[in-house]
Amino acid sequence: MTTTPTPSSVKSPAPPGGSVLRDPAFLRLWAGTTASGLATWALPFVLGLAVLHRDLDAGGLGLVLAARTGGFLLAVAIGGVLADRHSRRVVVLWSALAAAVAAPALAAGLGRSLLLMTVAAALAGAGQGACRPAFQALTAETVAPARRQQANAAMTMAVRSATLAGPALTALLAAFLDVPALLLGIGVLWLVAALAPARSTGPTARPAAEPPTRRTAMGAEFLDGIREARRHPWFLAGLTALVAVIALGYSATSVALPLISRDRYDTEWVLAASMTAYTVGALAGALLIARWRPRSPGWAALAALGAYGVAPLSLMFPVHPVLVVAAYALAGIGIELFNVPWFTATQREVAPDKLARVSSLDFLVSYGLAPVGLALIAPAIARFGVTAVLGACAAACFLVPAAAALVPTTRHFSRAGAAAGD
Repeated sequence: MTTTPTPSSVKSPAPPGGSVLRDPAFLRLWAGTTASGLATWALPFVLGLAVLHRDLDAGGLGLVLAARTGGFLLAVAIGGVLADRHSRRVVVLWSALAAAVAAPALAAGLGRSLLLMTVAAALAGAGQGACRPAFQALTAETVAPARRQQANAAMTMAVRSATLAGPALTALLAAFLDVPALLLGIGVLWLVAALAPARSTGPTARPAAEPPTRRTAMGAEFLDGIREARRHPWFLAGLTALVAVIALGYSATSVALPLISRDRYDTEWVLAASMTAYTVGALAGALLIARWRPRSPGWAALAALGAYGVAPLSLMFPVHPVLVVAAYALAGIGIELFNVPWFTATQREVAPDKLARVSSLDFLVSYGLAPVGLALIAPAIARFGVTAVLGACAAACFLVPAAAALVPTTRHFSRAGAAAGD
C-alpha cells in the first residue's frame, strides 16, 4: 500500500548543487511540457488570425473556443484518474496525440465546416486537459524531491517565455504561412509533447501497479482523490485563495484593463505594457523562487498571491500609467512566488498514487471557475460601476489569502507543520 510521504522537516530543503537542467530525463520532460504549453497558447491566437483573414467569424470563434474549454474541463478530471491508474508517460503520449490529431482536423474544417472545427477543438481541449495532471505527476516521478522546486520553476519559466515571445514569433510566421499551415504547426508541437518525455526509471519513479482484481468506477476513483485533498487543510485553503484571485482579481483586471486603457489613458500602450510587465514579472518570480527558500514557505506563497490585489487597485484611481505597469509586474512576480511552491508542496505531500487526481482537482476548480468570473464581471461593472467592482475584487485578493494563512498547516504547506506548532 502506498502511503503519504512525510517530510523529515517542515522547512524546505536547500537545492542541491548543480542545475536540474543537466538531467537528461528532466530535459526531455521539460521539452514536452514546453511544447504542450506553447501549443495550448498558440491555438486561440491562430484562430484569431483566421477571423482577421475572414476564414472564421466571431460567432464561430466563440463556439470553437468554448468547445475547447469544455473538452479541457471534462478531460482534466478523467485524465487525473487515468494517470493514477496507468503509466503517466502513456497518458501523456495518448492525450498529446489526440491533440495532435485535432490540429489537421481544425485546418480541414477552416472555412468549410464549423461542425468539424468544433469537434476538433473539443478533442484538442481534451488532449490538453488530460495531459496536465499527468505532466504534474510525471515531474514528481522524474525529479528527486530536493530539486523539484527548481524543476517547477524551470517549467513555468518556459511557459512564460513562450507567452512573451509567442505573439511576435506567430506574427512573423504568419507573414510566410497561412492559417492552415500554422494549425499544422500546432499539431507538430503536440507530437513533440507526446514523444519527448522519457519513461521514468530513477529512484523517485512510481513502481508499476499490480493489476487490480476489480476495477473501481472512474467517478469513485476521482472522489477518492477529493478525499485525499481533504486530508491536507493547507491544500484546500490555498486552492480557495487561488480561486478567489483568479475568478475575481484576474477576471476583473482582464475586463477592466482594456476599458481603462482606452477611456482613461486614451492609448493602447497601457494595455500592452501592463500585460507584458505581468509576464516579465512572472519570469522574474520564477527565477527568484528557483533558489529562494523562505522559512515559512506557505505563508510567503500566500502573501505573494495576495499581491495580485495591487493590479485592480492600480486601476481604481487616475494614477500615472507607469504605476499601473509596475502593479502588473508585481502581480506577475507574486503569482509565480505562489505557483512554484504550491506545485512543489503538492508533489511532496500528496500520496503518490493519488497525485494526478489531486492535481486534476486543482486545474479543474481554478480553470473551471475562471470563465464564471469573466462572465459575471462585465454585468457587475455595468450595475455597480468599475471602481466599486475593482475595489471589491482587490479586497478579495488581499483578504482571502490572508484568511487562508490562518488555516493550520498552511505555514509550511505541510501536514507535518501541525506537529511543529504550525
